[in-house]
Amino acid sequence: MVRVTTSDRRSVLRAGAGLVAGGAFAAACSPFTSPSGAVAPHAPASASPGPASSTRTPKAPARPLAAPAPRAFPRQPVQISHGPSGRSRVALTFHGQGEPSVARALLGEAERHGARVTVLAVGSWLDAHPYLARRILDGGHDLGNHTQRHLDINAMPEAEAAAEITGCAERLRRLTGSIGTWFRPSRATRASPLVATLARRAGYPHVLSYDVDSLDFTSPGAAAVARNVLGGIRDGSVVSLHFGYADTVAALPAVLDELDRRGLSAVTTTELIG
Repeated sequence: MVRVTTSDRRSVLRAGAGLVAGGAFAAACSPFTSPSGAVAPHAPASASPGPASSTRTPKAPARPLAAPAPRAFPRQPVQISHGPSGRSRVALTFHGQGEPSVARALLGEAERHGARVTVLAVGSWLDAHPYLARRILDGGHDLGNHTQRHLDINAMPEAEAAAEITGCAERLRRLTGSIGTWFRPSRATRASPLVATLARRAGYPHVLSYDVDSLDFTSPGAAAVARNVLGGIRDGSVVSLHFGYADTVAALPAVLDELDRRGLSAVTTTELIG
């Protein structure tokens, strides 16, 4: 039996203290530790044995592909308010503005039902919430232009109206690589002849109108929103809805369930027309 003397115990304690001090000194001298003790940006998440040459620099994430560009549909009018019939499809189109949490809730609800929608974004809204442009596209939805400030574009002088269209188009291009697939005039069901011409000059072959108005912007209650949509919708319909209204969020599940029951698929406007 080996006896441990008092002097032996003292030696062990001194050795352990030396190891702790040495470890603290080594950590302080590590190239991955800042003078304040914070881990430097390129430090590995955890230390692992092996030569330093085995550490690999992670690749930067690939840049997202550019969003789809506007398309010309030769058999369609300049202003489209209804798509082809006979394919059991409809397009739910949302004016993109309002509280981001409501927008995310609407997109999430559509995606849970397997629906794809079209969002016509306001430029000033994109300025405030730029990440939502990619969120919309990543969900498989169409993204388009609903002017820069959401004013009465049909009542504007030519130069001001043109700036409203191109201002939003420039923001979409900067955020997504495309000016968006569609243009819809602000505060109007249809574009005036001048605004339609300005939209074509900006790169939009068509103006997107609609044949069913949910009137959700009047906040009539979820049941009324659902009735307004389901009472007028038919094969090929383009429906006007809005981000930013709680009634729309509450009405959407019932609308999508009833469309399923009727055998109608909610698709993007590009899918509806194309």
